[in-house]
Amino acid sequence: MKLNKISVRWQIFLGFVGFAGVLLVFLWLFQIVFLDSFYQSIKTENIKTCASAIEENIDSRGLSALVDDISTQNDVSIRILDLSINNLFQDLFSVQASPDSAIHRMDFQDLYEYYARAEQQGGKLLETTTNQWNPEYFIRGQNGGIYGIAPPTDRISNESLIYVSLVPREDGSHVMLMLHSPISPVNSTVETLRVQLLIITGILVVLTLVLSIVVSRTIVKPIVKVTESAKGLARGQYDIPFEEEGYKEIQQLNDTLSYAAGELSKVEGLRRELIANISHDLRTPLTMITGYGEMMRDIPGENTPENVQVIIDEATRLSNLVTDLLDLSKLQSGTQSLTLTEFDLTQSVRSILKRYAVLTSQDGYKVDFVCSGEAYVQADEIKISQVVYNLINNAINYVGDDKTVIVTQKIKPGKVRLEVTDHGKGIAQEQLPYIWDRYYKVDKTHKRAVIGTGLGLSIVKSVLDMHDAVYGVESEEGVGSTFWFELDTLQNPPGEKEM
Repeated sequence: MKLNKISVRWQIFLGFVGFAGVLLVFLWLFQIVFLDSFYQSIKTENIKTCASAIEENIDSRGLSALVDDISTQNDVSIRILDLSINNLFQDLFSVQASPDSAIHRMDFQDLYEYYARAEQQGGKLLETTTNQWNPEYFIRGQNGGIYGIAPPTDRISNESLIYVSLVPREDGSHVMLMLHSPISPVNSTVETLRVQLLIITGILVVLTLVLSIVVSRTIVKPIVKVTESAKGLARGQYDIPFEEEGYKEIQQLNDTLSYAAGELSKVEGLRRELIANISHDLRTPLTMITGYGEMMRDIPGENTPENVQVIIDEATRLSNLVTDLLDLSKLQSGTQSLTLTEFDLTQSVRSILKRYAVLTSQDGYKVDFVCSGEAYVQADEIKISQVVYNLINNAINYVGDDKTVIVTQKIKPGKVRLEVTDHGKGIAQEQLPYIWDRYYKVDKTHKRAVIGTGLGLSIVKSVLDMHDAVYGVESEEGVGSTFWFELDTLQNPPGEKEM
């Protein structure tokens, strides 16, 4: 079974169990299996350190005090033997730290054997020996003095370290340094540790189980709640609550999903509103086309140019609506690309306004153009023209009593700014950040546009975003609104030579 198919709860449980298992393995290895090896290694390094300190001070006047200190602090028996007196081994210094000191029970033959072996190995010898001895227990009086020896008991086997070093002196002679350190039996210690580790293992297993269950529940419970809420969100239940509980990441996830639920709820409401509005916009021209067509068919003399024009106008309106829907879908899906050309923006706006003069004059609308000079830009001329069309359409739909729309072109250093102003009822400040959003309508009461389809601002936003243009809106309730955008101007307009 793959790990990614296991629930978080079981992954946490297995993680804790694995960690506890590894910890127990290391405890058993280091406290039971390797304990004796570690102990002997430490004793070996200790006796070597003691020997080295003595060798460095072999000709020192304070050697006697040094030997006593080393023996006392490290529980090491020490003998320093002079080899220059009649080839005999004479003690220069001797300290017996324990009654079982093997080096203090050696006879001449034993000493000579260690000397010969050390000489063969370059002057140093270290070995582990097993010796048997009769322990003598000294009976001490109240004043600390020794006044008797207890009867010997059975012989006891024990291991010890013996270190031998042939140390040269300043006068050219040599001394034999011998150190003895008992290795305490660790069998009883190992057995004690084994029992302790068995108890620790049991406790650790129980704690691991309890801790893994508690931690897994703490982590998994909020995740399960979030998952269930998210399933409801996928089913369209946008009002489902996401409780802010659990650890920090869960709280952040709840906040994100709550925000997403709110946005989806808003989008869903706007989508339904758009569908209702589009249905109305589609149904109205279809109804008029059908009605006028039936009237012209059934009533003699109604086949007039005026009635035919109504049918043409409504069919055009229907076609424009479908076109805008398709354009908006293509723009927001990213399937359309820009065709950049260098053109005269001022002249393009003038051409658009000429076409508007024909369309608006019969209804009493007026579109004025104010500019201070020609502005050349590099952009997609067709799409920028679409932006201008839609901004003017929007202004006409919400124009004030004067029925006047003002298009203003302002030239700034390296920039050209185009503004479309109406004197309508304006837009509330809290609604300004949302007017570019898809499906958003300031006036929730549906109103069929005089010219256009009601999708203009969404198309404007998409086109200007594709051009990386700066755009915005300034509005005041009861005064009117000004929509604007800026484009980079060309330093050398087409047809002009660089100087």
